[in-house]
Amino acid sequence: MTWDARNVRLSYLATYPIKSCYRVEADTAEVEPWGLAGDRRWIVVDEAAKLMTQRHWPALGRIRPRYTGSGLVLEAAGLEPVDVPYPVVGRGEGEVEHFREWIAATSAGDVADAWVSRVLGRPGRLFHLDDPTRRAVDPEYGTAGDRVSFADGYPVLLANDASLRAVNDWLAEDGDEPVTMTRFRPNVVVSGAPAWAEDDWIGRRVVIGDVTFRVPKHCERCVLTTVDPETGEKGRQPLRVLGKHRRFASGLLFAVNLIPDGPGKIAIGDEVTIL
Repeated sequence: MTWDARNVRLSYLATYPIKSCYRVEADTAEVEPWGLAGDRRWIVVDEAAKLMTQRHWPALGRIRPRYTGSGLVLEAAGLEPVDVPYPVVGRGEGEVEHFREWIAATSAGDVADAWVSRVLGRPGRLFHLDDPTRRAVDPEYGTAGDRVSFADGYPVLLANDASLRAVNDWLAEDGDEPVTMTRFRPNVVVSGAPAWAEDDWIGRRVVIGDVTFRVPKHCERCVLTTVDPETGEKGRQPLRVLGKHRRFASGLLFAVNLIPDGPGKIAIGDEVTIL
């Protein structure tokens, strides 16, 4: 199959202000060394300061953050919204455990914690990563200066809409319902490339708008993809179908990780160039 690489465009942008909570979609985004501006700079932890995610607590998906000039507004069905200002550095600092790594962060305070706990139905605490230079990218795939916020491991996640269509074709063959791209929680989605073209981008660079990104590796998918982000309901797909068609030594693969070479701005409609 031949295809015209000049037709590849950025078609979707999203950030996730609080890790494992609802997304914020946008037409443009500022790219910072550690990811899209605002992406996964907040985290919910339990009483032991250990990361809570939708893998075990699907109710986190009910929390819908909105950016404000001074922090976030959090909304959830059945509750009054709550304003969460950026916490003052020097008050309430602590450490949170993020996948066995302890990271310094600042507490959002008692009001935010009480609101989050009501959503979850159990104690939860909200913390802000006031200094996003604290976490290094895995040195096996990054350089000494690469940093990442509270994302799983890499600053940006890119998905290909044609690859999602391939997944949904497989689901239809198995008699299952299609899934949306939001199951995979990408930051950026590209259109105009054939399914799985991104497999050939590993080890190369992609340019979106005026920003160049390295493509260090594929993204291994977990059980979080089986949670419907709109309803919180958990099923067996798309992991089951990925296990049939996209199983590799490193895991079940969908989408690729990106590391920015530098800051800049990207927008829906930007040309995507593969170097």
